Amino acid sequence: MGKLNDLAIRKAEPRDKPYKMADGGGLHLLVTPAGGKLWRLKYRIDGREKLLSLGRYPDVPLARVGELVAVARRKIADGIDPAAEKAEAKAKRAEIEHPLEVVTFAKVAEAWAAEMTTQKHTRTIARLDSFREYATAKLGHLAINQVKAYDIMQMVKDINATGKYETARRTFSTVGRIFRYAVAHDLVERNPASDVKLADFLQSVETRHFACLKDPKAIGGLMRAIDEYEGSPITRLALKLGALTFVRPGELRHAEWSEIREDAAEWRIPAEKMKAKALHIVPLSRQALVAIEELRPLTGGGLYLFPSERSDKRAMSDNTINAALRRMGYTREEMTGHGFRGMASTRLHELGYSHQVIEAQLAHAERDEVAAAYNHALYLDDRRKLMQAWADQLDELRKGAKVIQFAA
Repeated sequence: MGKLNDLAIRKAEPRDKPYKMADGGGLHLLVTPAGGKLWRLKYRIDGREKLLSLGRYPDVPLARVGELVAVARRKIADGIDPAAEKAEAKAKRAEIEHPLEVVTFAKVAEAWAAEMTTQKHTRTIARLDSFREYATAKLGHLAINQVKAYDIMQMVKDINATGKYETARRTFSTVGRIFRYAVAHDLVERNPASDVKLADFLQSVETRHFACLKDPKAIGGLMRAIDEYEGSPITRLALKLGALTFVRPGELRHAEWSEIREDAAEWRIPAEKMKAKALHIVPLSRQALVAIEELRPLTGGGLYLFPSERSDKRAMSDNTINAALRRMGYTREEMTGHGFRGMASTRLHELGYSHQVIEAQLAHAERDEVAAAYNHALYLDDRRKLMQAWADQLDELRKGAKVIQFAA
């Protein structure tokens, strides 16, 4: 045997991501986030790199794995692929013991989700469940070992084609995580999601432009339409806060009551929810605080400001805002939930506000990690003034008043 010993293996602790402990000669121990310690042998046959599962430690002790490696190497020397041989034997056994049982993608996704429930925060689980459901709707019926990179790619493209751009990307990431779980539990040999990259078949996020209203009169009409919205009052208030705060749709949908600090007139969005992975402060205008107080009797007893209609443990669907805009008569080419950001940015620049202040409030990702860490406090006093002035401007446009440029 090589570098590993029983003491080192026993002391190995799980981490957030799977990691390998190399023994040499292609043999390594894969330590999973759940605490599993799985023997794997990397080898080449017919010019192709393969991976052989040799069991779980301590069921297969260090001494025993050495014997299994020796047997495998003899087979490789004779031109026999031990992983293929094992898979064939396993398939025959399964056919005899469980002739009708198929391990589907849906079953594996469910097992992965159950394990995630023990490791992640409630709001993270809710988001992951949403993306898992999208994936299962397309791939769930397929046997886990029959899912190909093409199937995953087509699923993502289909979701993207409906306008759910971020959902498509997050679902792709979730599928990759489900397959890494399947690999770690010896259900498949490789992760097909790793065979393709989003950039190979989806337009870059940076090159997409979200439809938004820019004409002041049109913005005023939108604000009046929101006031007159006849659907759910929760959706109406989501539209109003979307316009007043111009945060990303996902940040709005996943807003939690614990993040709202009315005494400080702030909404503090945690780093894990932000694209830049840094805490973001949204100063709340007087109008935003009024909307929040109107919302409190409706959802204040739960986790989310805007919960799902199906369960208050989940956030509002990512399509709710866009569906409401369509109901109000706005097409996808005219206005989207993400368009509140472009609408505010365009108008605030026209009104003479500092580009740096606007960008800070938009929470556009900093390239410099140190700067990103302090981004939540950048220009904060100026941003408070900006957010109140923006709310006042929306009120004026709603009334149809003459548009007057105000000083920044």
